[in-house]
Amino acid sequence: MDLTNENFENLSFMIESLKKKLQLVNSGLIQPEDYELNRYDDIKELYDMVMKMPSFSIRDMEGIVEELASLKKK
Repeated sequence: MDLTNENFENLSFMIESLKKKLQLVNSGLIQPEDYELNRYDDIKELYDMVMKMPSFSIRDMEGIVEELASLKKK
């Protein structure tokens, strides 16, 4: 998948991949439709960072989830 193309399909893929990697218990709170394409670069940056992490602490996970929340539509 070529994530350099800013489209909703790629945005959805990144959000779903983040949820899977984080193994969120309540993943229903994070849905791709809650995000706009104008935040694509920010989400891609977060996605790239998380996918490179072999593991993360609870504190890391909280920070990542907070960042995702801050990127949602207002």
